Amino acid sequence: MSFWNSTYAVFRREFEGYFATPLAYVFIVIFLLAMGSFTFYFGQFYETGRAELDVFFGFHPWLYLFLIPAISMRLWAEEQKSGTIELLLTLPISVAAAVIGKFFAAWAFAGVALFLTFPMWVSVNYLGSPDNGVIFASYIGSLLMAGGYLAIGSCLSALTNNQVIAFVVTVVVCFMFTISGHDLVLGFFQSWAPLTLVDAVSSFSFLTHFAAIMKGVIDLRDLVFFGSLISLFLFINVIVVDQKRAG
Repeated sequence: MSFWNSTYAVFRREFEGYFATPLAYVFIVIFLLAMGSFTFYFGQFYETGRAELDVFFGFHPWLYLFLIPAISMRLWAEEQKSGTIELLLTLPISVAAAVIGKFFAAWAFAGVALFLTFPMWVSVNYLGSPDNGVIFASYIGSLLMAGGYLAIGSCLSALTNNQVIAFVVTVVVCFMFTISGHDLVLGFFQSWAPLTLVDAVSSFSFLTHFAAIMKGVIDLRDLVFFGSLISLFLFINVIVVDQKRAG
């Protein structure tokens, strides 16, 4: 079986598995309700009187911070706890195919949940004349950010067989990536670190890159950031799973 056929087989198995249990539907409902509540009540969407979705997208990083780890925590931790990881790795597929297949299945599932927020886009067009290019770019940025969180979560899930530990550690690590460009973090480094290191820490901020995309410009630097981060954590994920198979 070729690499891509193996990857697709794992992807299909995992993606269909999400909808085989009520878990997927519960997650989607919670995601949509939370997104609506934050946008309309906390963000006061109607009160702003502006035909734009900045308020809507502004809450995405913080909702992803807890909801995405809830998806990623089961990717490998559950396989290890139930013992099915041994069965999976004895199949004629490479570890890389298994890791990538699982990741893209989770990312596609997150994409489905994000796509179901399209009534917000319809509503804002009904209420006014928004810049749909900016909204489209923001959706792309949101999906890339979800992929970044998932890659981190998948990697950390492979390190333990306890889903709760995987969830908590993923939330902490993702939180650090989210606020690394904030003064709270940069202030710690600015007192002693050179400017180059401070800029490097700031460049890892999800908020910084997502905010840039929300302006309607999908910069190559932002694409490289998310692409590199996803690739790095998936690479580490492959190494971790491969070590567990060898052990």
